[in-house]
Amino acid sequence: MSDALIECVPNFSEGADPRKVASIVSAMQVDGVSLLDWSLDADHNRSVVTIAGPPAAVVEAAVRAAGRAAELIDLTAQHGVHPRIGAADVIPFVPIRGISLEQCALLARQAGMEIWKRHHVPVYFYEAAASRPDRALLENVRQGQFEGLREAVRKDVSRRPDVGGPDLHPTAGASAIGARRFLIAYNIYLDTENVATARAIAKEIRASGGGLSGVKAMGVLAHGMAQISMNITDFRQTSVADAYAAVKHKAARHRVRPMRGELIGLLPEAAFEQDSEWVRQLHGFNPDEKLLERMLEHPIAWPVPEAARASLK
Repeated sequence: MSDALIECVPNFSEGADPRKVASIVSAMQVDGVSLLDWSLDADHNRSVVTIAGPPAAVVEAAVRAAGRAAELIDLTAQHGVHPRIGAADVIPFVPIRGISLEQCALLARQAGMEIWKRHHVPVYFYEAAASRPDRALLENVRQGQFEGLREAVRKDVSRRPDVGGPDLHPTAGASAIGARRFLIAYNIYLDTENVATARAIAKEIRASGGGLSGVKAMGVLAHGMAQISMNITDFRQTSVADAYAAVKHKAARHRVRPMRGELIGLLPEAAFEQDSEWVRQLHGFNPDEKLLERMLEHPIAWPVPEAARASLK
């Protein structure tokens, strides 16, 4: 796999303190690894980072980031609207070229073992790396969130981690580590503050409710507006345009409309539809900064480690 290239998109349960997020990101600076994108959201209390590089280097970067997140994030002292079970909540590995999804699953297993060994944070494996069929879906792993899972592992053997435990880390919880194809994280804001409307629309469009194939959706209140937060797990089956059209149609029935959209993380160029309505509605969208292939050619600078650490003192 000398020419193999993978992507990793870790999600951390911190979106309110840029200093902490910068410190976590800086911990991922490993030779050969490129930083492609990072963002944080205070309402969701979540940050999302995209890195890419050779498999071994990316695994090492992810393990280091999980350790720094465990040092800086105390789940017992914070909350957010996004479901979470851990400080380093989700760490997916994604094949880009020269490597299979099955090989990425093995990398996920390797990363999980190292995170427990070095940082004593237990791990669940999901999607292609899942060790059990009932853990393939991330929402099943995260059932009850940190608070509920913390109690469940003490009472129910079937809820215990795949690696480590049986208890969760007292402040950093557990990490869900997996392998998957490209995922598009896409949010739509409605012209209402009524979160019940967003939840109703999300229920209608998500795959589990009989809606769009490969779409996961939830309705939340973010930035003072009702938001439909979506994960599109296979854009070739359900495009972003399909998801936008479905939300727009359902919203009209509730007498509301989409106001703007946002992408969290990067978008594969094959999913980009330049002249479509959903692209025109994106907030602060620059293709040169949000398309994966373009960012691979021009990665961004890493946060300065010394400054990130000093700002936390």
